[in-house]
Amino acid sequence: MNTISITGRKRESYRVEFEYSLLWECALGIAAITNTPLLDTLEREKEFERFADEFSAKLKTELAYVEKNNTWKSLLQLLHVFEGDDFAEFTNFIQQLSVEELAYYCFPFVGDHLQEIRRQASQGNEDAVCLLKEVTKANHFFPGYIEFIHQVDADELKRHLRSVMTLWFDHVIQPQSEKITGMLERDLAEKKVMKEELTAEEFVAWVTNGTEYVPEPSVYRVLLIPQMTYRPWTIVSDLEGTKVFYYPIANTSIHPDDRYLPDFLLLQKYKALGDEVRLRMLKLLSEKDCTLKEITEQLDVGKSTAHHHLKLLRAASLVGIQSSKYTLKGNSIASLAKELELYFNQ
Repeated sequence: MNTISITGRKRESYRVEFEYSLLWECALGIAAITNTPLLDTLEREKEFERFADEFSAKLKTELAYVEKNNTWKSLLQLLHVFEGDDFAEFTNFIQQLSVEELAYYCFPFVGDHLQEIRRQASQGNEDAVCLLKEVTKANHFFPGYIEFIHQVDADELKRHLRSVMTLWFDHVIQPQSEKITGMLERDLAEKKVMKEELTAEEFVAWVTNGTEYVPEPSVYRVLLIPQMTYRPWTIVSDLEGTKVFYYPIANTSIHPDDRYLPDFLLLQKYKALGDEVRLRMLKLLSEKDCTLKEITEQLDVGKSTAHHHLKLLRAASLVGIQSSKYTLKGNSIASLAKELELYFNQ
């Protein structure tokens, strides 16, 4: 088809904004240590193990509750509503919420067209709750989490959220608060300089270690939140009008005076490449996207073995998942030589 364009309008993109605070680091730390399947891929795994040996019985009980009911999601949802970075004000904010407000804020955002259903669910409407569970069934924990928020006593949930945040903050965050704040501020300063050099989409991909995010209908803002807790993972979430990326801060922000320290993700990538099975997987995925079953059959490996290798490849940002299929992150592969060159020149 021959087309003549007479439009002067460019394709719209999103605006990029930043937020950071010790509150985010606190909530994400609670999320990380209760995400047992991913613990062995985290840079802070050993540190978390050391912390766990020192936890009080009360904190261990609260963290077990988090792991069972995914209440880390509630903390993140509430932080996006709360305005400020003061810890005491945040816990007071939780306490002052009405039953309906608490449920509404804790329920996940699942689209503009379902906001009224979300509101009805927060008022206790069983049909609305069932609909929210149905439309989120592709997410492995959302339906159970939604049912939990629907059923839980509001005062009990408030008590738990305030308690686990307070205990984690006092034990893990407060003793190193100045150090963590310095890391976050250095990373934010570095990112803001680079933001002026790239398009919004290029910048988001660079910050998140290869996550390619193109504009979606109704999403006008990308919110970037630096974190060290979940390194090397980038956590993605949705809010009304906003896509959120909790991205891992760079090594240069953690150790600004060590020129010879390689970035953690750079190490993860080359470690992931140093295995025959994983290289075979990458070659297969370079040819087509595959389900776990297709990978095990094509490469003649067991399901648990394949899952282990794929987890490491995902942690290294070399492989992703789309529509229940594993897919190669081509840009992440292509950038390896450039990343190595940048390390040599830092």
